[in-house]
Amino acid sequence: MNHFDYKEGQFHCEDVPLARIAEEVGTPFYCYSHATLLRHFTVFDQAFREVPHLVCFAVKANSNLAVIRIFAKAGGGADIVSGGELYRAQKAGVPANKTVFAGVGKTHTEIEDALKAGILMFNVESSQELLLIDLVAGKLGVKAPVALRVNPDVDPQTHPYISTGLKQSKFGISIEGALEEYKNASKLPNIEIVGMHKHIGSQITLVSPFADALEKTLELVVALRDEGINISYVDIGGGLGITYNDEAPPHPDELAKAIVPMLKETGCTIVFEPGRVLVGNAGALVTRALFTKTNADKTFIIVDAAMNDLARPSLYGSYQHIVPLLQEAAKRKKTTADVVGPICESGDFLAKGRVLPEFYPDELMAVMSAGAYGFTMSSNYNSRPRVPEVLVHGATYDVIRKRETVQDLVRGEIIPAYLE
Repeated sequence: MNHFDYKEGQFHCEDVPLARIAEEVGTPFYCYSHATLLRHFTVFDQAFREVPHLVCFAVKANSNLAVIRIFAKAGGGADIVSGGELYRAQKAGVPANKTVFAGVGKTHTEIEDALKAGILMFNVESSQELLLIDLVAGKLGVKAPVALRVNPDVDPQTHPYISTGLKQSKFGISIEGALEEYKNASKLPNIEIVGMHKHIGSQITLVSPFADALEKTLELVVALRDEGINISYVDIGGGLGITYNDEAPPHPDELAKAIVPMLKETGCTIVFEPGRVLVGNAGALVTRALFTKTNADKTFIIVDAAMNDLARPSLYGSYQHIVPLLQEAAKRKKTTADVVGPICESGDFLAKGRVLPEFYPDELMAVMSAGAYGFTMSSNYNSRPRVPEVLVHGATYDVIRKRETVQDLVRGEIIPAYLE
């Protein structure tokens, strides 16, 4: 469920017409629904109420401070993958002891900053990373809390770019060698083993991959206990999908029904890392039609948003539903068109071969399900300032990230004196 719908002929986010925001803020812009964000977190959190747990929002999905703050105020933590995300989580008020740090390429500085902050645990991806964490912790005179990320070799049946739990993935430690890695970790003087981690991918629309991966992971928990290595946290990652088009992903309650009985047996606190499922359908990218043109039998609707604003369609060939902000426009004659942006790339599109009503110049549309991996993946390609982010709360809205200016584009750049 999300809080985007037509009211009195105008497409609204909660009780605010998106056309009003477009008039006052300009286009393109990202818009998020506070009510949807909070509801999604609450539904997910309540689904697993039968087990001790911590919901750590995957900051990479949407890293705006206000969004992170909503989840922090609701009792959530943060799943981070960089020093920058650690800084964001701290600025948004996420307690350090509710922060888990994943990622295959943690640097010395990132590890040091996370240890000083006092995070819950590192999700360790390799034996060399483990040695570096031990070294940094030793220099600081502290014990580093770690979980090893185990790669269970389970196919999540999603896009290959967002599959992370297969043997060919760069993530994690093979499940066959994980027991030996844990034994090695237990001998390191500055390491405290506190957990186990697995994450098999994103936009997963079936329960079975979650259950299969968890079964393998929990067998390893038992084997560890037989070796005298007891852990307190089992981090099962995230990856639950959302509906973009015709997908029918499981409800969190359905996922809980399948895996909670297994989780109860661990006696551990369970850590979840949901991202897309919390924010994806809570956001939309609003853009303005500039022109329509036809080349031979091909129709293009050219808009002011582009692949630098929303990369998913170009990167993954993903589907993003498109809605005219004026309800009357939806009743117009339909045509098959590509929705494309101003970027000088043939890969610059938001939709291809889509059956849509005619759009006239200056009319507005919303590109839906854009709350996850939308702004966070945006760039300044073609020297385009990044767009603002807006948070709607009931009948009011706040600009939670200002539109960049052309001055922002060159901030930090210097022309050497010899070129003057």
